[in-house]
Amino acid sequence: MGSYFRRQLADYVEYHRDPWNCAMHVFGILFLFQAAVLPLSLWPITILGFQTSAAAIAVIPVLIYWFLLDFALGAAILAAAIVLLSAAGAIVGHVTTAGMWSLTAVLIVIGVSAQIVGHRVFEQRQPALVDNPTHLLLGPMFVMAKLFIALGFRRDLALIIQGHTQVVQS
Repeated sequence: MGSYFRRQLADYVEYHRDPWNCAMHVFGILFLFQAAVLPLSLWPITILGFQTSAAAIAVIPVLIYWFLLDFALGAAILAAAIVLLSAAGAIVGHVTTAGMWSLTAVLIVIGVSAQIVGHRVFEQRQPALVDNPTHLLLGPMFVMAKLFIALGFRRDLALIIQGHTQVVQS
């Protein structure tokens, strides 16, 4: 884990101390990711004889970024992204275009609402990305790091995340 990621994660944690805000972020991030890939799943793309979608191609740059920040977390996010991309492909295969756009709108509203409620009601602080727009891409890393810690992995991340929240709660 590089020093850049450690610094960014420590800064991000300062905006996400409340457990309810963190829970809201899990749902918000999942819903917003799904909303982003649903419309792009409509466009099939063939590369070197392999059939994929514009959604799969569009997530590659951010997946590379996450791998560069932390390989293990990036790999776990890749696995989650494959599940969500597969779900998006199944959804667009079974609903009308209007249905897909309606679902996308609902996911955006719920996802953004979860983020706003988490910060306004539980954290009582503005979102991290207001002060540092790169934090938009740290949300999934933070959520995955919390999952790793809950499963008993990544003591190095626990020291960063739990160390900051314990100082605040003391």
